[in-house]
Amino acid sequence: MTPKNFDKTLSAYQRRNPFRSFRVRFVSGEHIDVDHPEAMIVRGGTGIYVSSTGVPTIFDHESVSEVVGVTDRRSAG
Repeated sequence: MTPKNFDKTLSAYQRRNPFRSFRVRFVSGEHIDVDHPEAMIVRGGTGIYVSSTGVPTIFDHESVSEVVGVTDRRSAG
């Protein structure tokens, strides 16, 4: 995924109104479920996600394989 596409895609999911949770899948097979619109910062091809327990995940455009719309988790927003 290019840095520009990474920023554009993740920002679009963050700004959906009403917000709906989404999943970011990594090339490693792992994933994060973004459950709140303010839980992630995206800029310059890099993302930082902070879970509800305060655990940060730092990732970049090369580590993401796909972004999947709605997950089975409810939004916190």
